[in-house]
Amino acid sequence: MGIEYSSIVDAPRDEVFAWHTRPGAIHRLIPPWQPMSVESEADSLADGRAVLRLPGGLRWVSDHQPDSYDPPARFADALGHDGLTSLPPNLIRSWRHEHLFDVVDEFRTRVTDRVDTPIPERALTQTFRYRHRQLADDLASHRRAHTDGVCPRTVAVTGAHGLVGSALTAFLSTGGYRVVRLVRHPVDDPREKQLDQERYWDPMDPAPDLLEGVDAVVHLAGASIAGRFTEAHKAAIRDSRVAPTWRLAELAAGTSNGPASFVCASAIGLYGYDRGDAALDEGSSRGAGFLAGVVADWEAATQPAEKGGIRVVQVRTGIVQTPRGGTLQLMRPLFAAGLGGKLGNGRQWLSWIDIDDLVDVYHRALTDPSLSGPVNAVAPHPVRNDEYTRVLASMLHRPALLSVPGFGPRMLLGDEGAREIAEASQFVVPKALLDAGHRFRRPDLEASLRHQLGHIVNGK
Repeated sequence: MGIEYSSIVDAPRDEVFAWHTRPGAIHRLIPPWQPMSVESEADSLADGRAVLRLPGGLRWVSDHQPDSYDPPARFADALGHDGLTSLPPNLIRSWRHEHLFDVVDEFRTRVTDRVDTPIPERALTQTFRYRHRQLADDLASHRRAHTDGVCPRTVAVTGAHGLVGSALTAFLSTGGYRVVRLVRHPVDDPREKQLDQERYWDPMDPAPDLLEGVDAVVHLAGASIAGRFTEAHKAAIRDSRVAPTWRLAELAAGTSNGPASFVCASAIGLYGYDRGDAALDEGSSRGAGFLAGVVADWEAATQPAEKGGIRVVQVRTGIVQTPRGGTLQLMRPLFAAGLGGKLGNGRQWLSWIDIDDLVDVYHRALTDPSLSGPVNAVAPHPVRNDEYTRVLASMLHRPALLSVPGFGPRMLLGDEGAREIAEASQFVVPKALLDAGHRFRRPDLEASLRHQLGHIVNGK
């Protein structure tokens, strides 16, 4: 038994094969709905070993096969063994995965996954649809940047191990960028020190040489806004953003061989928690509320970089769609159990974005010299809460007949937190991106949820 899945990718074979050899490839190919994560990547497709974490402390060990390594035409891996935690996955008896790359013409490659396993084909189809789409879309995004943009060679990233940071760093490294993770713990790993893949970053007192040799900075770090809006929580939200951003921007401006671009995370919370049906673009005024004030100060903290002649972009992010984190991670099990429903009357506007589209926005911010200032990172078509509820429930084949009463979020978040997070209503449009001719991978909510939750139909 087994499965063979094939598609044509619009890229030369050497380019497609090289993408697979770089750090981050396995991160980009693991479907987000599957309960696994990367413990370690293979350092070679010829004879390396990758280890994936599974629920319950189990591990999937993947050993690359030297006798099947034939670049750029083929590589293969098989299920391996490494201690007791890797034994239960071997109950499937066998798994051998061939990755084949055939030339269609000088611009196109046929990519084929051939797996020898007793696992039924229907259980793997969605996985390979996802993998092939991710590969094609990532390559297309890099190709557009290399054709139309200016590509920095070395990118320093704060918050690199977070939800967005882990996706972005994997995307950048597979595209051939050198990624330096700015981490808030001492770098003890000799390999990380030798390769300069991580540098210790003190947010309140960054080292003078932190950004030396860096072409661009992506600043993502900041405490999660999720939680009850106590004074301590609100202080953590503000303190983790404003002062560290100012100090990092100052350092960027003062580093002679430092970054030419400074891309900082921001949020659509700047527009306030309820602006009715008004369409909000980058030129819209600041709204009311705690988060609006924090975001305004957060963006203002990038001024030292801008005054120092560095191109600055503030990425105002909407509600990110991925089952690996955020609201979708919280809502998916409720809806899967048939317990999901709209919030209140369901008329609140939800300005959302697929996580891969968000990665593309950051990539464009890094590579497009014409882009500067605030950029709304949202899909072109916001939806109301009741529409989001309907689409998610339909995707999971469950009813959504219940309504969540207003006191529910207030019990968890307090009055202020519920008003600014759970009940927020913002109709935000990505004017700057649309004016720049930006192409969204998944501008439609249903297409996004299908891709993120493993319900891809006919490649859509």
